[in-house]
Amino acid sequence: MPHATQHADAAVDATSAELDTALRGGPFHVALRAAIAARGLPLQRVQHHLSRYGVKVGVTSLSYWQQGARRPQRPESLRAVRALEEILHLPDESLIRLLAEPDAGDGGTATGPSAGRSYRSLLEASGILEQLLGELECPVDGGLHTLGHHERVRIGSRRELLGRESQHIVRAHRDGVDRFVAVHHGDPGCAPERMTVHALENCRAGRVRSHHDTGVLVAELLFDTRLRAGDTFLFRYAVEDGTADVSREYVRGFGAAGGQYALQVRFAESALPVRCHRFTQHSAAAPRGGRQELPLSGRHRSVHLVEPRVRSGMVGIGWDWE
Repeated sequence: MPHATQHADAAVDATSAELDTALRGGPFHVALRAAIAARGLPLQRVQHHLSRYGVKVGVTSLSYWQQGARRPQRPESLRAVRALEEILHLPDESLIRLLAEPDAGDGGTATGPSAGRSYRSLLEASGILEQLLGELECPVDGGLHTLGHHERVRIGSRRELLGRESQHIVRAHRDGVDRFVAVHHGDPGCAPERMTVHALENCRAGRVRSHHDTGVLVAELLFDTRLRAGDTFLFRYAVEDGTADVSREYVRGFGAAGGQYALQVRFAESALPVRCHRFTQHSAAAPRGGRQELPLSGRHRSVHLVEPRVRSGMVGIGWDWE
């Protein structure tokens, strides 16, 4: 049966190559799924192995993790991920580091700038984010898919992130959705307790929570209507920041594929960068690629990018000062 053996060997090689690629670039759920497939373990066996490490995780949660429907963020869940690295014979922190990838878009939340943040600091922020979302009683699945998202970022005369405005077009995929929870992750050194949230169109501001050390702010935007599954909705809001020092980039993370995304960055007339560029990343710990210089428009002092259909990962605009 030489041909059958060759086919089996080829399948093993393909699985191994897929795992190597996923561990290098993510996202987390793809890497986890590839690692479980490479070991040939059913989820019940994975759960059993975890219990031997003193970690309790349900089969449903494991399934959600490898589908990308949920992300492990609680301390107990992060312990499970570290145990999975041993159980699945993976390098240390190969899965943990992929969790630094911001999770946004279809889940009903959005992330903001992350200039110069390490994946460890992003992991810490993700734990704080889950805590703040819990205070707002926000479900893991916000019930909305993003069809279009246009962001306008303003950089002030001190080269600081003055604020951003976001316009969303969403579609409900379950009945009863009546809110969106926006997440703003300020630049290092920011003071989220001094930021303000403004509801601009088809929504009103609800509860706001923030965490100073990580620079995370979350805000409820209430629709004043309950959407039914399949309904579309358009709303617009802004976050006034201006609390940090010099800003050098703006990054948007997407946990899953989605609709169109457009980002525009506009600079104060007295603070123009010498050059601007766009970039992409598979995850916060992965190397950056897709670099492309962006010309600064003279009259409007702005640069922009457009992603017709976003993919899992990160996209952003960076700029250099003299």
